[in-house]
Amino acid sequence: MTPTSLTRRSLIAGAAALLAAGSGWAQGDWPTGRVITWVVPYPPGGSTDVLGRAVAQKLGGTLGTNVIVDNRAGATGTIGAAYVAKAAPDGYTLLGTSIGPQAIAPHLMGKLPYDPIGGFAPVITIGTIPHILVVGANQPYRSVADLLAAAKAQPGKLAFASGGTGTILQMQGELMAQQTGTRFIHVPYKGDTPALQDTLGEQVNFMFAPAAAALPHVQSGRLRALAVTSAARLKALPDVPTMGEAGLKDFVVEQWQAVFAPAGTPAPIVDRLNRDINAALKTADVVALADKLGVTLVGGTPEQLGALQKSDSAKWAEVIRKGGIKAD
Repeated sequence: MTPTSLTRRSLIAGAAALLAAGSGWAQGDWPTGRVITWVVPYPPGGSTDVLGRAVAQKLGGTLGTNVIVDNRAGATGTIGAAYVAKAAPDGYTLLGTSIGPQAIAPHLMGKLPYDPIGGFAPVITIGTIPHILVVGANQPYRSVADLLAAAKAQPGKLAFASGGTGTILQMQGELMAQQTGTRFIHVPYKGDTPALQDTLGEQVNFMFAPAAAALPHVQSGRLRALAVTSAARLKALPDVPTMGEAGLKDFVVEQWQAVFAPAGTPAPIVDRLNRDINAALKTADVVALADKLGVTLVGGTPEQLGALQKSDSAKWAEVIRKGGIKAD
C-alpha cells in the first residue's frame, strides 16, 4: 500500500472516530454518573457562591449526577481560575466566576498561570449586578454634575471607596475620572462591606456600590443615589438617572457572573451545560434568589459570553493602562 493510501485511510478513520465521538456525546453518554466540580474562586457566602450553589444543584438534578461546589479563594479569584484552566477538558470541572478574574485581574497582576480568554470555553452568563453611585446623606452633592463640579474645583481631594484594588468598584471610579478629566483619591478596603460602611459614615465622599447592598440604605435615607450604572433605570429607583442620562455617555458597567469550562471541552458538553443552566435560570426559586441578591439573570449562548468577556477585558485593560493602576 502506498504512503498516500495510508494517509488517506488514516484521515478517513480519524474523521469517522470524531463523528462517532460526537454521536456518543449527543446521545447523552456524559456525565455517566461522575461527580462534577463547580469551582467558585471566592469564599463562601458571596453572591457568586450563593447563586452558584443554587444553579449547581439544579444542574445536578437535570444531569442525574452530583455537582459539588468547591471554594478555591485567593488572589482576586485567580487561584480558582488557574485550577480550572489546568483541569481536564472533559466537562467534570467548571468555573463559576465573575468579571474580576476573567477581565480585570489579568491586566493588573502581570503574568498569570492561565490565559483568561484562551484557557477557557465560555458556557453561559449567569447574570449581572448593576451598581449605584452613592454619597452619604449629609454630603452636599445632589447630582453627578454636583460631584464632578466639586472634583474639578478641588482636583485630587475627593475620595471614593471600593472593595479593593482591582475590583469592579474601583474600575468605575477610575472610568468616571478618565471620562470627565477629574482626579479622585481611591481608598481601597478589604471587601465591599467595610467600604460601604465608611461611605455611610462619610469618611469618604462617594462609592459605586452593588445595588443590593446599597438599596436598603438609599431607601432608608442614609445614602443618596446619584445615578445607576445599568443601561436602564432600576425598577426600585425609578427617579434615579442612569450614568448616561447624567451626562456620561458609554458608561454602562455591570458586574457579571458566568460559567466557564477548560478550553478544549467538547462542544456537545458545552451546549448541554448551556441548555440545562439556561433552564435552571428560569426556575422560580432561582429567580427569587437572584432578586434577593440583586442579580439580573441573563442566560444566553456561549458565544454571547465570549463576546462580553472580550469586550470588558479590552475596556478595563485600557482603563488600567491609562490610570497606571497596579495590584497591591
